[in-house]
Amino acid sequence: MEYTNIYLAKVGELTLKGGNIKDFERRLVQNVQLYLESIKSRVTLRAGRMYVECNKEGCPAVEFTLSHLIGITGWAKARISEKNIESIKKACMEEAKIAVQKGCKSFKIESRRSEKSFPLNSYEISCEAAQDIFDSGMMKVDVHNPDVIINVEVREKCFVYSNTEKGCRGLPVGSSNRGLLLLSGGIDSPVAGYRMMRRGMKIDCCYFHAYPYTSEEAKQKVIDLGKQIGKYGIETNINIIPFTEVQMRIKKLASEIPMADEHYSTESYSTLLLRMCMMKCANLVARRIRANCIITGESLGQVASQTLENMSVTESCAELPLLRPLVGMDKEEITETSKFIGTYETSILPYEDCCVLFSPKHPVLKAPLGTAQKLYEELKVDELIQKAFEEREIVKFLVRDYVEENFSE
Repeated sequence: MEYTNIYLAKVGELTLKGGNIKDFERRLVQNVQLYLESIKSRVTLRAGRMYVECNKEGCPAVEFTLSHLIGITGWAKARISEKNIESIKKACMEEAKIAVQKGCKSFKIESRRSEKSFPLNSYEISCEAAQDIFDSGMMKVDVHNPDVIINVEVREKCFVYSNTEKGCRGLPVGSSNRGLLLLSGGIDSPVAGYRMMRRGMKIDCCYFHAYPYTSEEAKQKVIDLGKQIGKYGIETNINIIPFTEVQMRIKKLASEIPMADEHYSTESYSTLLLRMCMMKCANLVARRIRANCIITGESLGQVASQTLENMSVTESCAELPLLRPLVGMDKEEITETSKFIGTYETSILPYEDCCVLFSPKHPVLKAPLGTAQKLYEELKVDELIQKAFEEREIVKFLVRDYVEENFSE
């Protein structure tokens, strides 16, 4: 079947994988095919370039896919030219006309000749292709800071394109096992999940809900965040854990044992105890879904529960490796990524999660591990955690269903 449109995507980090590169390339192509299961298309990958062909009706779906596909550094809609300089010059002229319509006043031609039998080298192709555009007076040449770069790639076919879009980079999702993300309604945790997806990891999510102390709107907010990062992750399950009874048990303990030590009340340990309980429950979920690690959005020193001492207490409850991809990032860096992946506007909606609502006025900053573990034992909460795990709700998100629903031909 012949298709009328072609997109070219640049593969980045995969090219460094040596003898394993075929496995990574196969995974990348499979991921694109999963996105486009409901769209008539053809996906091929050769020599560091991936080609996605489709008809006009499929273009929105392909563009959505390439915008969310982890494993490519950039992509563009391309035109195919005959493999001779006159055809290349005509194709570059067409790209230049489109650029002028968009207000561009300067340009540059960048050429790449992989097909060595072509009679001109890369520099000569650029010079020839630029001459007609310059002579027409449409735009001036600016090799340092042009308004538009017109790219020419001479391969088994000749491709001409401009306005390259940035890709997500990283390794194809599914090439690095599975992780369980502790997803809250804040800015940080969705970014943590996205960053691990970029390392090739499949992500499922776990959210702890404390109805009626947290609203149904707060729950829906987290589901929306899970679906948003799921657009990058092929298939994402959101496990919603009813944690009200656990939190009430922590509150009850604070009234029964007023002081945890000579410096801090038991209430001061409330957030830390809650995080310990969450980690215990996350172990159960992780085992059930066969995850290889647990992921959190913690950043060192950002809040009281994220001091090194308090993170060590939380980590003591983890039975799998605990990954903190944001640990060295500041809030500005994290926020910038959240805006890029489209979660920021949802994250700042004014629906507070259970951690915020049950936070003590004066949280412990450097909890001794022994004191925290003793208080946890006093909770006698393991049965409640098991009950919460068994009563969890699972929301499934498949990106192929999203594409079919929103971009069907």
